[in-house]
Amino acid sequence: MKKFIFSFLVLLFVSNIVLAEDKNQNSNKEFNPTETALHHVKDSHQFSILGERIVLNLPVILWTDSGLVCFSSKEFNGDDTGKVKVEKNGLALAKYHEKIYYANATPNFEGNYLDIEHEHPVNKTPWDFSITENVFSMFLSMVLLLVIFVGAARYYSSRKYNGVPKGVASVVEPIIVFIRDEIAIPNIGEKKYKKYLPFLLTIFFFIWLNNIFGLIPFFPFSANLSGNIAFTCTLALFTFIITTFSGKKNYWKHIFWAPGVPVPMKLFLAPIEFIGIFTKPFSLMIRLFANITAGHIIIISLISLIFIFKSYLVAPASIVAVVFIFLIEILVTALQAYIFTILSALYFGMAVEDSHEEH
Repeated sequence: MKKFIFSFLVLLFVSNIVLAEDKNQNSNKEFNPTETALHHVKDSHQFSILGERIVLNLPVILWTDSGLVCFSSKEFNGDDTGKVKVEKNGLALAKYHEKIYYANATPNFEGNYLDIEHEHPVNKTPWDFSITENVFSMFLSMVLLLVIFVGAARYYSSRKYNGVPKGVASVVEPIIVFIRDEIAIPNIGEKKYKKYLPFLLTIFFFIWLNNIFGLIPFFPFSANLSGNIAFTCTLALFTFIITTFSGKKNYWKHIFWAPGVPVPMKLFLAPIEFIGIFTKPFSLMIRLFANITAGHIIIISLISLIFIFKSYLVAPASIVAVVFIFLIEILVTALQAYIFTILSALYFGMAVEDSHEEH
């Protein structure tokens, strides 16, 4: 049963690429592997349920110069090149590479309503609060996590609980205990870990679940949320804020006036340690973003070999390679969540560590 489900997911992923390429062939458009890969990893204002043939249009919510503007992304008619203008509240809007801009009143000689320089529009942009593919996936994961953990909490507080977890509780309890005993306590300390454990649990399950969603190639999943730099930046920012406000005297002393070293070395190390305050969360952001995005691009690139060589004889080798990478990606979904969590715990532990004198 598990093998069947896995094979189905891989074939469905391949079929979505094939359907997209079939549309390109029907429109006499030459296959572009770079464009195909970027299309599948970037955010979107619509869900592609079956290639480009069945699409779920998501709501566009903008704060413009004329106030709040809401409409369906269907009004762009699937255009992503700025050649379709939508007029709302006396404003003209156009979409280019899934980003919405204020459009010009009349099109240029190419039929485009945007002023594009070096493949990038120079038009102003409104504040975009749209429910995009990534935002939809994020809300879905939040609801699912609430259902799972509220259900587990109710089971523990009910009369059915006899000391042995069952159902959902039996799945999440070993993971919670692992994060507590192997990540939180060793890195933060037995006396201080409880304050940070809720955040560590949240960040682990939130990243892991969204990574898994990104590997499931059909609606309502398939969004590449962890491959969005804004998402990983927000998570890293939370770690940075908690670390900064948790920092004790000993933590700041080691940064600005390292004990036990000569004064000239203290002056040399201080700016390096200060820069390290910001490079640590930055590395968290880039590591998660790069690893998840790279995995998706590799899978799509391997499938694209079929269309690059224009021969289905390449398909068997391509699909075998995709299955191999897909298996690795399943491990990476949990591994990246683990790395983000353990590094966050390490930074918290460094911030709250007592000095040797206090010990």
